[in-house]
Amino acid sequence: MSRRKRRWYTAAEKSEMWDRWQRGESLNTIARAFETSHSAISKNFVRFGGIRPAVRQRSRLALTLSEREEISRGVVIGLSLRMIARQLDRAPSTISREINRNGGQKRYRANQADKAAWARAHRPKLCKLARNLQLSRIIAGKLQRHWSPEQIAGWLKKVHAGNERLQVSHETIYRSLFIQARGALRKELVQYLRTKRIIRRPKKTSLKGQGLGQITGAVSIRERPPSVEDRAVPGHWEGDLICGSNNSFMATLVERHTRYVMLAKVSGKETEAVINALIKQANKLPNELYKSLTWDRGSEMADHQRFTLDTKIQVYFCDPQSPWQRGSNENTNRLLRQYFPKGTNLSVHSQAKLNAVARQLNERPRKTLGFDTPAERFNACVASTG
Repeated sequence: MSRRKRRWYTAAEKSEMWDRWQRGESLNTIARAFETSHSAISKNFVRFGGIRPAVRQRSRLALTLSEREEISRGVVIGLSLRMIARQLDRAPSTISREINRNGGQKRYRANQADKAAWARAHRPKLCKLARNLQLSRIIAGKLQRHWSPEQIAGWLKKVHAGNERLQVSHETIYRSLFIQARGALRKELVQYLRTKRIIRRPKKTSLKGQGLGQITGAVSIRERPPSVEDRAVPGHWEGDLICGSNNSFMATLVERHTRYVMLAKVSGKETEAVINALIKQANKLPNELYKSLTWDRGSEMADHQRFTLDTKIQVYFCDPQSPWQRGSNENTNRLLRQYFPKGTNLSVHSQAKLNAVARQLNERPRKTLGFDTPAERFNACVASTG
């Protein structure tokens, strides 16, 4: 059986691959377009961690091919190095180094020297994290606490505002994780990222599109007061039900003003079990910090009127197929999948475990809060009500 001949891709083909990747096309789709296998295409992306490499450019200070040809002609006719340098408006030392590193006057060839210079310029340069072990250790520690690169970068900028040595962009952190040739952060740290992917993927938008139940007496989100809409005051929450395997469920609650998270263990999806769990959670908070709850139109909230009677908390319902109307809660649910992956049994986790996860989320700095933590903002609200 003959082996498939290895294919070499041109610069134009590689550029098209990256264009397709950045448009969000899958590896399989790109592979079909180039009539090759998924694995053959993926190697090109894995090598760079899914991050498009910058186009190489010559330094404006470097000798050009035409200048090297002038040097070669000057050497052949016996011009002195100072004369050649004067003709090119270059320093004599530049001409001397150029000739000596490329075989001397007897063997100097312009074309070969130009190719050698391009190859030498390709030497990898140490990135900031490889040169700063203190910063690298700080970032590794925060990653192990499940902080995202953006949270780490924002926190560093806030805490070390006057020290650029201890500041870095989130993009540099991602590049150091996904491009191991940089030698800055260990590959094992990828497991602490929310997605655990080995390459960076383009952002994609997704919607649930789940079937929605009919809710009797539902009050539309459009009737929610403006103070709730603009997040001006605390006490207004968004909620949802996360599903796991073996008919296991967990209720998630997020306060809109502070992004503070609470998690509730529920015994099932039936409305009685969900409402009982939500009432129990509501009784843990002062009335001033729990005024309204916004939910989707899932059947688990069919008994919402009992919840309102017991807690004096008004429930508002989103429009059908509009998860973006509970944006804070949707974002939190994505964060929670880092701790509770899809397809796992949620019933094995105790309420104490859920509280520990919520505490860890609440102690992460948030970009939308100016890199304060939800716990800091929420505790300030609690203090003001006391």
